Amino acid sequence: MSNVGADKPEGKKFDDAQMEVAMGRLLQTGVLLASAVVLTGGVLYLRAQHGAVPNYRSFSSEPANLRQLSEMGHGIATGDPATIIQLGILLLIATPVARVAFALIAFAIERDKLYVAVSLTVLSVLLLSFFHAQ
Repeated sequence: MSNVGADKPEGKKFDDAQMEVAMGRLLQTGVLLASAVVLTGGVLYLRAQHGAVPNYRSFSSEPANLRQLSEMGHGIATGDPATIIQLGILLLIATPVARVAFALIAFAIERDKLYVAVSLTVLSVLLLSFFHAQ
């Protein structure tokens, strides 16, 4: 008679293996979601620009509505292809940040103070660099 899981303490419900699987799924989901959004925006962009001849002689910067997250809402609501592509890129950038936030929560559940501190430091640096970038 084998006692499966006898090496696990009874009170511990969230272990490292479960955390690794959950983080892997989080990253997979984030990348797949970002890819689907960029693909959707790309198809809409190609459909809208069908037949247009690009002008490679002059450089034009991205529109102002794509530079601020707060201004992207209208473009997303109206189905603007460039804004949808930009949203997909932002989702792709946010995926590893979500992983660090998840790790912070998971380490807090495990009561691992060292890794909570490390994760909190990394998350703080990431968020500070995003919101105070020039």
